[in-house]
Amino acid sequence: MINVVDLSKEYGQVRAIDGLSFDVQPGIVTGFLGPNGAGKSTTMRCMLGLDTPTSGSATIDGQPYRQLKNPLTKVGALLDAKATHPNRAAKDHLKWIAQANGISTKRVDEVLELVGLSAVAKKKTGGFSLGMGQRLGLATALLGNPEYLILDEPVNGLDPEGIHWVRTLLQNLAAQGRTVLISSHLLSEMAQTAEHLIVIGRGKLVADMPMAEFIRSHSATTVRVRTLEPAELAVTLKRAGITFSQELDDLNRPSFVIPDVSSDEVGKLAFENHIALLELAEHRASLEEAFLQTTGDAVQYQATTMNNTQLEGDK
Repeated sequence: MINVVDLSKEYGQVRAIDGLSFDVQPGIVTGFLGPNGAGKSTTMRCMLGLDTPTSGSATIDGQPYRQLKNPLTKVGALLDAKATHPNRAAKDHLKWIAQANGISTKRVDEVLELVGLSAVAKKKTGGFSLGMGQRLGLATALLGNPEYLILDEPVNGLDPEGIHWVRTLLQNLAAQGRTVLISSHLLSEMAQTAEHLIVIGRGKLVADMPMAEFIRSHSATTVRVRTLEPAELAVTLKRAGITFSQELDDLNRPSFVIPDVSSDEVGKLAFENHIALLELAEHRASLEEAFLQTTGDAVQYQATTMNNTQLEGDK
């Protein structure tokens, strides 16, 4: 596992991480979330020995990263995909890393093919697009066939096909029993990729739980119902002590909006009272809604909503 225990990091008067503790389990993809300035990158840098904690510890398989023998074969990391020499070819970039870590250069061709860069292996990295740079960064992380992966924004700059490929790759690696930790600001993608979430805000732990539980615990579920017997349904809901509102849906049809209940409960109630339903739809809150509710007080930079005068400016 990756173990973070009472981790703190100060830069002068700024406390970037404040007593942070969590574990990253093998066999699942763990998402690492937090607003800008929450301390995600600093935490990852402490895990990888790039920053020294002010107090506490971050260990991988029970050891600090700096004490790992042949660390690239143990941990694959992507923190900055631009960390390449612009005049060095992609294949040469991977070769010198492989040779420095005792990895066969045959592995270079394997990872280039895996990430889809074989055709541009001899192209200088300075001419790479953002997406190509991300793929090369992932190739570097996978070079040592590591047990652990620590990836900061791995899908940044990738097209939809590339994002789907990364998602599938990470889930397959986790299914092999590896430990996978990823951060991302693409919450819709994180919702499809990660099974477990670690959420931090202002350097402190906000949540450490399965994805489904996080969404369920920090946001509401709403049921939308349409029926040809609205009066009967209204009476039935009131009798059951269920609150509701009535409004028009997107197609201008009258419907009931019922918060904090499941569609199973509403459907069972309607069936028992012989009320025919035309529509019974459950809206589950998204990861984005749950994340915003949970971390709203921890946002470092928060914009305000502009009014029409501000949007139009001086004329």
